[in-house]
Amino acid sequence: MPSPPHVVIVGAGPGGLASALQLAHAGTRVTILEKQAWVGGRTATFTQAGFKFDIGPTFFLYPRVLQEIFASVGLDLEAEIPMQRLDPQYRISFGGKERLDATPDIAAMEAQIAKISPADQGAFERYLTDNRQKLKYFRPILESPFNSWRDLLSKDLLNAARYLKPWRSLGRELESYFVDPRLAIAFSFQSKYLGMSPFKCPSLFSILSYLEYEHGVFHPRGGCGQVSQRMGELARERGVEIRLDEAVTGFQFSGRRPTEVITDRGRYPADAVVINADFAQAMQTLVPDSLRRRWTDRRISRKKFSCSTFMLYLGIRGQYDNLPHHTIHLADDYGRNLRQIETDFQLPDAPSFYIQNASVTDDTLAPAGHSGLYVLVPVPHMHQNVQWDAATIAKFRELTLDQLAREGLSDVRERIVTERIITPQIWEEDFGLYRGATFNLAHNLRQMLHLRPHNRFEDLENVYLTGGGTHPGSGLPVIYESSRITCRQLLPQLGLGEASR
Repeated sequence: MPSPPHVVIVGAGPGGLASALQLAHAGTRVTILEKQAWVGGRTATFTQAGFKFDIGPTFFLYPRVLQEIFASVGLDLEAEIPMQRLDPQYRISFGGKERLDATPDIAAMEAQIAKISPADQGAFERYLTDNRQKLKYFRPILESPFNSWRDLLSKDLLNAARYLKPWRSLGRELESYFVDPRLAIAFSFQSKYLGMSPFKCPSLFSILSYLEYEHGVFHPRGGCGQVSQRMGELARERGVEIRLDEAVTGFQFSGRRPTEVITDRGRYPADAVVINADFAQAMQTLVPDSLRRRWTDRRISRKKFSCSTFMLYLGIRGQYDNLPHHTIHLADDYGRNLRQIETDFQLPDAPSFYIQNASVTDDTLAPAGHSGLYVLVPVPHMHQNVQWDAATIAKFRELTLDQLAREGLSDVRERIVTERIITPQIWEEDFGLYRGATFNLAHNLRQMLHLRPHNRFEDLENVYLTGGGTHPGSGLPVIYESSRITCRQLLPQLGLGEASR
C-alpha cells in the first residue's frame, strides 16, 4: 500500500486544528508544528495564581460552522465541548450612563430601545428581518473560495449584489435603521471584531450583530481556550502529530514548491503545506521575497492592518455580581475615539473598552470567592507615534483602571491579587503578529474576497492558507470556515476527494 500524503500545518491555531481534523479524517498524514507550548494560538487559556483567562477570543459565535466540521468527521460538538448560551448576551454601556442589555428576546429588546429612543421602536425587528435575508444570500459567498476576479462573476455573488452596497459603510447602514446614533453604534461595534471602525468597514458586516441575536453568544465551560484544547486532543486521537515548542524557521524549496518544512529541531518532508500563522509575519520570515510575485514585502507593508489591543488580565478578590459576563463600554465621543486609534495613531484619552466577568457564569475560572476580569482596550497597531516603554504602559494602565470606575469598578485597584499585561509590542514579539495587529489585515473592500491572500496561495505551489489573513477573514466562525475552504481545495489535489461542506 502506498503511504498516505503528508500535510504539514504551520501553526496550531483554530484554523490549523480544524484543518487537521478534516485532513486526517480524509486519510492524510498530518503534522502540526507550533512554536508555542500550547495549542490554539490566541484562542487558548492561561493559568496564573489559580485564575484562568482566555488570551484572545472570549465570545463564541455562530457555532454552526464548527458543528458541521465536527459532524463531517464523526463528532458531536455539543457532546465534546459543553457550552452555555448567554442571555443577556452582553451589556452595551453608553459612556457608563444609559445601558442596553442585549438579548435575543425581541420584545425585551424593543422595550429597551424604546426607552432609550422612542423614535426607534420597531427598528430592531426590521433590522433582524433584513439581515436574515442578507445572510441567506451571503453565506454561499463566505463559504466559497475566491482565487480570481472571475469568481466575482459567480451566480451567488450576483444574487447577493443588491445587498452589498459598496458605497455605504457599516456605520451608515445602521444609521438607516436607527435614528439615535448610540443605537447605530450598538449594532455596529462588532466591526471591532475585525479591528476596524464601523465607518470604514463595509456594510456587508451588519450580519455580525445579527448572528449574535439570531444564533447566540456562547460561553464554552472553561473558556474559549477549551475549544482549542479539545480539538487538539481529538486531532491526536485521530493520528495527527502535534509538535509544540517547535518553531518553523523556513522551507526547502524546489522552484516555488516547498518540499520540506524546516524547524529549529528538524526537517519535515511535505506533499503540501498549510500555513496557519499570521500571514504577513509568516511571509516575511519564512518565504524569500524573491519567490513571492504578488505578496512581496513591499506590497504587504503598504496594506491596511487592523488596530491592536491593550490587555489587562486581573485576578480579583471578591466578585462583581452586578457586572454581566460581557460588557462593552462605548466612549462618549465614539467617533473621536476611533479617529485617535485609526487615523492619528494615538493612544485614546477616553477609550472605549470591553470587560469580561466570566466568573458570574463559570465558577471554574477563579478560586472560590474570587473572580477574573479580562479587560481589552482597542489601541493603534505598532506605530512610531506610540512607544510601549515602561512609562507608557504604566500610564495607560492607570487610565484603563480609571475608566473601569465608569462601570462601577471603582475599587478594582485594591482588589487585584494578580495581573498580566499584553501590549501591541508583546503581540508582535511574543505572538508573531505583524505590527501587533490583533485582527490581521483590515477588512475593507480592497482587501476582501479575491483581493485577500487566497486560501490556495497564489504565490507558491502546494501551499494553502487558513486563518484570519485569508478569505473569508478574521473571527472564529470565519476562521473555521477558511479551514473548510482550504481542505475542499487541497484534498482533490492529493487525490482524496473533497472535505464536506
